[in-house]
Amino acid sequence: MANLKEIRGRITSISSTMQITSAMKMVSAAKLKKAQDAIVMLRPYSEKLQEIIQNVSASSDSDNVSAFAQKREVKKVLYIAITSNRGLAGAFNSSVIKELNHRISNSAVEVEVLTIGKKVFDAVKKNRTVYDNQSAIFDHMSFEKVSKVTSAVMKDFSQGKFDEVHLIYNKFLNAANQEVKTEQLLPISMPETDGNANSDYIFEPNRNEILDSLIPKSIKTQVYKAVLDSIASEHGARMTAMHKATDNAQALKNDLVIFYNKARQAAITNEILEIVSGAEALKNS
Repeated sequence: MANLKEIRGRITSISSTMQITSAMKMVSAAKLKKAQDAIVMLRPYSEKLQEIIQNVSASSDSDNVSAFAQKREVKKVLYIAITSNRGLAGAFNSSVIKELNHRISNSAVEVEVLTIGKKVFDAVKKNRTVYDNQSAIFDHMSFEKVSKVTSAVMKDFSQGKFDEVHLIYNKFLNAANQEVKTEQLLPISMPETDGNANSDYIFEPNRNEILDSLIPKSIKTQVYKAVLDSIASEHGARMTAMHKATDNAQALKNDLVIFYNKARQAAITNEILEIVSGAEALKNS
């Protein structure tokens, strides 16, 4: 039978762990609300921007719409993998790393990886050279920071350093659910149309100049949306993981308390039996 002092120590240790996991759950819940509001507000803007591009480019020659829409023979692919800088979020980080490894192992062309998040950077650098690491982007995260990273990627694509660019990240569904998504960032997919726009627009200054302005903005918005999705997913995953950890700790603590009480009761019973036996022995002598 375990020593009572040892059991008390384990109960105290589990109680301390419960306080930590419960606090982390509450912090993540508070951060989740802000992150969720940010991604919910950005999605309609991103969708409307895509709709405008589709309408403006509907009557244009898709091959001449933008340099970022031109398809070429795929010889080199860049994956932008987004995780977090911290753990304790269940399968949030590992699911992205697993998908990235699957894509790399099944690729027939050369692959480079741009990491956003310390966890994916630590995983990738073990086996290959990281093209670029932008884990610091989460420090005072803003659209301007994401735009700089995206602009560099767009420049490399336009110079032919990469033939395709893909995003791998966790899409936020709700606090308890996230979905690993792989999206093609470059070249952008232009709509297949019959040459007629869905709306009657008057273009000023002209169609090509409008597309030259909107398409880079749309690409940057897509990356920014993926980062915001990942942030909201991280807080949701961590809140869920810490909730489960707290519940598991509580269940373990309850079992230990019951075991401790039984052991203590047995020890007291043995002491009473020893006292009674000693008293009987003295009485008979």
